[in-house]
Amino acid sequence: MNVRELFDTPVRQASTLDETAHRPWPVPDRPWVMGQTWDDLLFVHYDVPLEKLRPLVPDGLEVQEHSGTGWLGVTPFVVTGLRARGLLPLPFASSFRELNVRTYVTRDGKPGIWFFSLDASSQLAVEAARRLYRLPYFNADISMRRRGKEVVYDCSRDGGKAFSATYRPDGEVFNAEAGSLEHFLTERYCLYAEHEGQLCRADIHHRPWPLQPAAARIDLNTMPPLKVSEGDPLVHYSARQDVVIWPLHSA
Repeated sequence: MNVRELFDTPVRQASTLDETAHRPWPVPDRPWVMGQTWDDLLFVHYDVPLEKLRPLVPDGLEVQEHSGTGWLGVTPFVVTGLRARGLLPLPFASSFRELNVRTYVTRDGKPGIWFFSLDASSQLAVEAARRLYRLPYFNADISMRRRGKEVVYDCSRDGGKAFSATYRPDGEVFNAEAGSLEHFLTERYCLYAEHEGQLCRADIHHRPWPLQPAAARIDLNTMPPLKVSEGDPLVHYSARQDVVIWPLHSA
């Protein structure tokens, strides 16, 4: 991160709160605590029957369906500009690669994300997220490089978990329409976690996702906790998203 980005990133993250009309519920009335920026994100989505997802999610959460089925997402991306509120991103600690495996749930009228796993290339980020957000983070070897307009992304974790893909944007930027499948899969403003049998929630905020159609070749994907369909998944790309995050609290 260059010097200009060091100062521009916090401004971009905080300014996301200038745009809140698209949210399904108001932003919390307490301060957010962390900012992040997500770059070169690929949404990979598989339709999965609800009865296969249900046993993998705590009973206090309703697993949601769209288009007659449940959905499982795999999202590789790069985290940049990680910082605590009021601070600049720390050099060498604010950027790392990450890959998430998730599904879509709701509780008390607040649709959000349930993570099956989150892999990161930073041991510090893994330990902090496990402690502060009670999320199933794992340390993994993750590489990301550019080859022309393409992103080449490889992730491997002990235990045979791996993901390898090449992807790029393949169309114009758009915001998903309310009610659409794309909106259901991306416009989520909280995450859920479980700690010692207690469900917890953390609110997040960002502008509407700037999505693009994607062209992706997925060579290996053993990250999901269950077998996914062998057909072509639904894929979307997003170049950048600025995010602010609130502390975890009881759901």
